Amino acid sequence: MLKLMAYLSPYRKRIVAMLVLLFGQTLGTLYLPTLTASIVNDGIVKGNINAVWSGGAWMLGVAVITAAAAIYGTWLATTVSAGFGRDVRGALFRHVQSFSTNNFNQFGTASLITRNTNDVTQVQQAFMIIVSMLLPAPFMTVSGLVLAFSKNRLLALMLLAFMVAILTAMALVAKRIVPIFEKLQVQLDAINRVVRERLIGVRVIRAFNRTDAEAKRTNKTFAQYAGTAIKANKIFAVLLPLVMLAMNLCTLLFVWFGGQQVVSGAMAIGDIMAMIEYAVLTLMYLVMGIAVFMFIPRAQTCARRIHAVLAVQPELQAHVQTPQLSSRDAVVVFDHVTFSYEGAQQPVLEDISFQLHRGQTTAIVGSTGAGKSTIANLLMRFYDAQAGQITAFGQDVRAYPLAKLRAKIGYVPQKAFLFSGTIASNFRHGDAQASSVAMHNAAAVAQIDDFIQDLPAGLEAPVDKGGANFSGGQKQRLAIARALVKHPSLYVFDDSFSALDFKTDANLRRALKGTVTDAAVLIIAQRLSTIVDADQIIVLDDGKIAGTGTHEELLRSCSVYQQIAKSQFSEEELA
Repeated sequence: MLKLMAYLSPYRKRIVAMLVLLFGQTLGTLYLPTLTASIVNDGIVKGNINAVWSGGAWMLGVAVITAAAAIYGTWLATTVSAGFGRDVRGALFRHVQSFSTNNFNQFGTASLITRNTNDVTQVQQAFMIIVSMLLPAPFMTVSGLVLAFSKNRLLALMLLAFMVAILTAMALVAKRIVPIFEKLQVQLDAINRVVRERLIGVRVIRAFNRTDAEAKRTNKTFAQYAGTAIKANKIFAVLLPLVMLAMNLCTLLFVWFGGQQVVSGAMAIGDIMAMIEYAVLTLMYLVMGIAVFMFIPRAQTCARRIHAVLAVQPELQAHVQTPQLSSRDAVVVFDHVTFSYEGAQQPVLEDISFQLHRGQTTAIVGSTGAGKSTIANLLMRFYDAQAGQITAFGQDVRAYPLAKLRAKIGYVPQKAFLFSGTIASNFRHGDAQASSVAMHNAAAVAQIDDFIQDLPAGLEAPVDKGGANFSGGQKQRLAIARALVKHPSLYVFDDSFSALDFKTDANLRRALKGTVTDAAVLIIAQRLSTIVDADQIIVLDDGKIAGTGTHEELLRSCSVYQQIAKSQFSEEELA
């Protein structure tokens, strides 16, 4: 948790003011029993009504000032805590954005969501509780004990014995509860993961009639989490009543032995009341410390989980410096590139070399698992190649900051994803300043503008999460239009035409070819009809290049391409 305290540095002044207020509140709280003893001894016992009124006025004033300090201190603690949570969440989110896919898979989506929500909330709450309840406790207990010794040594020793017993119980509980809370957070990750899978895959679950089985699997994770939480709460359920029993027993002993001291003349009756208040305050702050320990072990676990994410060094960093090449060179060059996924037994790409040139369309085809999408992933730097070099726009891609590299590429992934909002807000992911004219032009090239204009709200038509209110073909065309709005130097279409009918596909490619004459185009496709007119077709087979050329050239020279063509075209079409 201490490693996250650096995020509190912007709030130093507020924290200092908060500590001063807490110190003043503690002093006021400790001063009240002294005033009580004075009123009883000098006013009530001796019958001095003026001492009662003056002492009561002082007590009222001290109580009001103490309450004001407590309220303002709590407000400061809340604002600092909220700001701290906001900053840590922001740091987590920004750091995760720089992760490679390997870094991301190290934790998983469910765990990262839990760490950025529940874990940060636990640390945030722990900070506020520590400041408002735990920090005053040492000063209060020590000061209360000193004041108790100043009144009566015997009763003070009894109070000290109760304090030692409670502290010992707290230490034993802390040792046992930490592993339970660690397990609790891991099980919360599991709940997040299972619920997320069930919601995302609800159609598949229903299609295969697995609703009952998935409900049992979900309930099992809930039951495991509940069992662990109950185990932790049972410990505190036993501990807190024992502590309260100790406090009441201490008060009873104070009254018993204090009464004997009053009878013998060793104490004044007002001092007994002060001793009881000192004991209640001291032990009460120890009880609050026990309550805080319900949060601290769990917050420590959460803090370690947050720090584990922040401590990861992203694989994808601009760490290679290469000389700037001439602008007449190819837009993209793959030079003997080899790549393996983490844990794979053999490379998914091996010794891949090709070039993309401005104004030309290059297509990549191959069977499923041949490594087509991996080329797009390497180009976008979702991964880095283990061997060889990838050059883009005259520099090694590893020499670019990620944002600068990806700003030059218009990428349309296999799964067209739209963000909740409007069609216009989705298009502006490509260009935040895009005008309505530019968006309509891009939509026209993507063969979706007629559909948009028929909508009552046009570009302002709502988009549900993931584009759920559009068909697969509409989502693909909207995603293509979003990339066109960007006007990049390189377009990467990763199997982005698969949901289009042949007529729409042909019209889109024709419009695209007449629009992006100043950019390089890379199309990854399964369907040969999408890429027959490409300037260059690269055929992948088992991670290696099996052939390169135009459609006609490959039909004559590449057996792998011939097999793909025969599976998709009739003999008459091939002839």
